[in-house]
Amino acid sequence: MQITFLGATETVTGSKYLIAHGEKKVLVDCGLFQGYKDLRLRNRDKFPVDPRSIDAVILTHAHIDHTGYLPLLVKNGFKGKIYSTPGTKALCSILLPDSGHLQEEEAKNVNRYGYSKHHPAFPLYTEEDARVALTLFEVVDFDTPYSLFDDFIFHFIRSGHIIGSAFVKIKQGDTTILFTGDIGRPHDPV
Repeated sequence: MQITFLGATETVTGSKYLIAHGEKKVLVDCGLFQGYKDLRLRNRDKFPVDPRSIDAVILTHAHIDHTGYLPLLVKNGFKGKIYSTPGTKALCSILLPDSGHLQEEEAKNVNRYGYSKHHPAFPLYTEEDARVALTLFEVVDFDTPYSLFDDFIFHFIRSGHIIGSAFVKIKQGDTTILFTGDIGRPHDPV
């Protein structure tokens, strides 16, 4: 198993971790870079891996810096499943279309008032792109081992960060990895 950090390095946003397991590729989280302009511009860079080569995405939680790149990943060819807890899927069904809508509004305003070097300016993705991404979600309950392929098994453990948030425990053979996503509120039953 090999892990490549595709985001959330040198910054706390844009969480994306690629796990290569033989010929299979799994992305843990798929977030937007947020903050200063130089960070946001990274969202427009070519994705470092062909999205069509990724077999699955596993989400730790619904915040946009962990999920907001999903519509663009799907728009650019990802066809696999997106695994999440029920709470994460429910929040993503609100947050992702809203993010697409906000990006459409921003592009419209930029074009109307002309404060961009790009003519015309385009949204990173649209509300419709987000709705298409939502069709790829598959819900997995907490503490339920799920076998993606061969001996690659994951399960969600409650993390208490927000509704539906989870640690992702991945086991492949003798190797176990725990992705925490964001943590917090250990004594809160969220």
